[in-house]
Amino acid sequence: MPVLGCIADDFTGGTDLANNLVKSGFRTVQTIGIPKSATKLDQIDAVVVALKTRTCPVEQAVGESADALHWLQSIGCRQFYFKYCSTFDSTPRGNIGPVIELLLREIGASFTIACPAFPDNGRTVYRGHLFVHDQLLNESGMQHHPLTPMTDANLVRVLGAQTSLAVDLIRLDLVRQGEKAVLPSFASIGSRPGRVAITDATSNDDLLVLAGAARDLKLVTGGSGLALGLGKNFDLPAGRAAKAITPAGRRAILAGSCSRMTLRQIELAKKAYPHFKVAPGELAAHFDATLERVLRWAKQHRASPDPLLVYTSDPPEEIASNQKILGARRTGDLCESFLAAVAENFVSDDILQLIVAGGETSGAVVTKLGLDLLRIGPEIDSGVPWTLASGAKGEIALALKSGNFGSEEFFVNAWQLLGSPK
Repeated sequence: MPVLGCIADDFTGGTDLANNLVKSGFRTVQTIGIPKSATKLDQIDAVVVALKTRTCPVEQAVGESADALHWLQSIGCRQFYFKYCSTFDSTPRGNIGPVIELLLREIGASFTIACPAFPDNGRTVYRGHLFVHDQLLNESGMQHHPLTPMTDANLVRVLGAQTSLAVDLIRLDLVRQGEKAVLPSFASIGSRPGRVAITDATSNDDLLVLAGAARDLKLVTGGSGLALGLGKNFDLPAGRAAKAITPAGRRAILAGSCSRMTLRQIELAKKAYPHFKVAPGELAAHFDATLERVLRWAKQHRASPDPLLVYTSDPPEEIASNQKILGARRTGDLCESFLAAVAENFVSDDILQLIVAGGETSGAVVTKLGLDLLRIGPEIDSGVPWTLASGAKGEIALALKSGNFGSEEFFVNAWQLLGSPK
């Protein structure tokens, strides 16, 4: 039965976490929300409940997170993990701080850590400041995020604005002294009620130290990097192989992320694959007609073995222009709804291998397709595995990619793990 219960605030983040849990030795499944039917968990060590709460109203995020926690408690989980993006995507209202408060209160704990670092993907924390590769968070492109612009790299300050919890800092020089040095610091901070500590980490070795020191914490929070060290706390064998994903059907890429990396991945993929860009203004004026145009275009390429690329992604200046005309929320909603509708039609037309880029886009697509369980397959790139996704309408091979994750060749290389399309 599961020993670790995880709550992710978006669907790409859920697969990212599940992927690292498998590496750490956990037999892992990801659910989309709380399962509506019985799920066999007798040979599962960790369950990741993926929610779509990163950018929803705070009250909704808190309520859905509470429901997920109570379900995980009901199936016997002993430790809990709240997973958010390694770039700490949030606003001054939340939702990271309010959800941490809720989880601590519900499990009767007074202290946890906030560890977003994921060095394998260039996310490191030093003196409480979050870096994306060599740039401070607020200079990395994340300051232009359409929904959660990150304009401050100081996570103590960012989290402090979102919560009534006292926010401390575990500095790197302490982490480098090892688990035995970190444990008393956790105990000292945790002896005072209502506290959370940002943790410095610039390497996987730092994450292993922090994970070991967190052995007895009822709740841990962070990106997916911390998961790499948790298996040893439960005496699980590291490096357990993920199951292969059986390929089926034709292929497509749906991209809604506007991150710098996704934009570069799109430009490279356009050189190899048929592609169709859709602008938010088109959707605002002619949503149904634009959908029909894309579907007619897709049918023209039905005999091609190449993946189809459909994208709404734009660089920052175009995002700003669209938001000025349509508003930030409506711009995002239009693009997410459109790509979800494309996905639904594609799957109905036997396109059963999908890559989806962007957390909000992935949430819309998975919800539209009615998928409820993801079994973790081989890793494509750090933090992004193939999954075998299932729901009422059957199974598809699905990769959910966080906007900034993956190499520039991600959209091209991903298919090699699945072999030739059938």
